[in-house]
Amino acid sequence: MKKKSVYIWMGTIVVLTAALFTGITFLNLDPTLKPIVAAANPAGGTPEFRQAFYGNFEKPLNKPMDVAKIGSLIYVTDTNNQEVQVFDQSGNNISTFGKAGSDKGELQFPYGISGDKSGNIYVADLYNGNISIFDTDGKFIKYFPDQDKLLKAPGGLRIYDEKLYVTDIKENKLFIFDMDGKKSMEIGKAGAGNGQFIAPNAVAVDKEGQIYVTDSGNNRIQVFNKDGKFLKIINGSQDGKGESIFVNPRGVGVDSRGNVYIVSNMSHNIYVYDKEGKEAEVLGGMGTDNGQFYLPNGLFIDENGAIYVTDTVNKRIQVFY
Repeated sequence: MKKKSVYIWMGTIVVLTAALFTGITFLNLDPTLKPIVAAANPAGGTPEFRQAFYGNFEKPLNKPMDVAKIGSLIYVTDTNNQEVQVFDQSGNNISTFGKAGSDKGELQFPYGISGDKSGNIYVADLYNGNISIFDTDGKFIKYFPDQDKLLKAPGGLRIYDEKLYVTDIKENKLFIFDMDGKKSMEIGKAGAGNGQFIAPNAVAVDKEGQIYVTDSGNNRIQVFNKDGKFLKIINGSQDGKGESIFVNPRGVGVDSRGNVYIVSNMSHNIYVYDKEGKEAEVLGGMGTDNGQFYLPNGLFIDENGAIYVTDTVNKRIQVFY
């Protein structure tokens, strides 16, 4: 079996549904986009659509999978273009880096993205099975030093408090490393029980150190404490014990108030739960209009509470606050 066939389920749906939307165009770029600098709903109101960006005419986004704000810039894994696109806060494309391949600085399936305190950019490559580190100019520095060679298919990637959290979609695990590449924790194995995963896609950590993992194949979010102890399941049912309302959950994020944002990829929604686990909002719905999604995937919440979502089939990043 070829290496890529292990993950073909991830791309098949996107390819088929993209054919239904051949009318999507990049001609609606908004030249009046405003910088994303204001605090987002400080009183806790409903996040609203603010802007979308698509890349430029020469290099529009093509299947953006994940997004992260690193410093003052927004970085997007542009998966079908096999590179990373970089935007300012007005949505202007200012640079790209990476190219197709398996050598240093090259990417096959760039997926998760995050940044360290120095502004270096970490890119998880699902097919190459590694994490590449680039400097602020997009120059390749080195591969993340996975000392025990544990990673096989790194997916979601976030850095919190000098620790690197990364899901391994093939191994059905979450790995936590220190920044020198030494494993500090490993959570999960294949299965449907508590603490088990099928194709975990994304990870987020709240200010209390609780860890949220999208368990995509089991249609749920699993929550662990900072020591890796299983705490609960979020799936939209009472206490997480009933049928899930999520369909292929992907991105996840937690804002400063403890609200949890969950991307339900195949229902084209973002579900928001408050700190007590009560459903607070549902954003999106299938479509091409502003505020609608078609197979959304990655989600990132910045320090001001702005919410960035990769809208894969619509080939854009949407921003809410």
